Amino acid sequence: MATANKNLSQYDKTKLPNAKDFRFGIVVSEWNDHVTEGLYNGAIAALLDCGATKENIVRWNVPGSFELVYGAQRMIVTQEVDVVITIGCVIKGETMHFEFVCEGVTQGIKDLNVQTDVPVIFCLLTDNNEQQSIDRSGGIHGNKGTEAAIAAIKMAELRRISENK
Repeated sequence: MATANKNLSQYDKTKLPNAKDFRFGIVVSEWNDHVTEGLYNGAIAALLDCGATKENIVRWNVPGSFELVYGAQRMIVTQEVDVVITIGCVIKGETMHFEFVCEGVTQGIKDLNVQTDVPVIFCLLTDNNEQQSIDRSGGIHGNKGTEAAIAAIKMAELRRISENK
């Protein structure tokens, strides 16, 4: 559980694999783009900081978070990526829409991780209000996009190691 004012996005790149040889896919939801762009910027900064090259990063936009699953699946099939990061933000409202979207995306990304050999990283903010999302996309709680990028590097390395055995 996150504690108030703790930045969860700090990492030691000396303890991470070098990302220079990996090809990254990033699928970004356009809905709540004031949040998702912050998450994307955090992910890109971390990937580049850890050795990834701009030429090895493919970005696709999708209309909303529910479409992240299809975007990730198509990216896996068509782009020869080592890992896909899905970036979205769903803020709770007055209807059940929040629950349906969050559950659908969660299950869809889980399914992709089970059905394909390309890791799909879950960077979907599911917050109760806009301020919580802002706080987690470059605000007082750091940037979940940064955390997703670090997870992507680790999972790309795990995939590489497991395929070479």
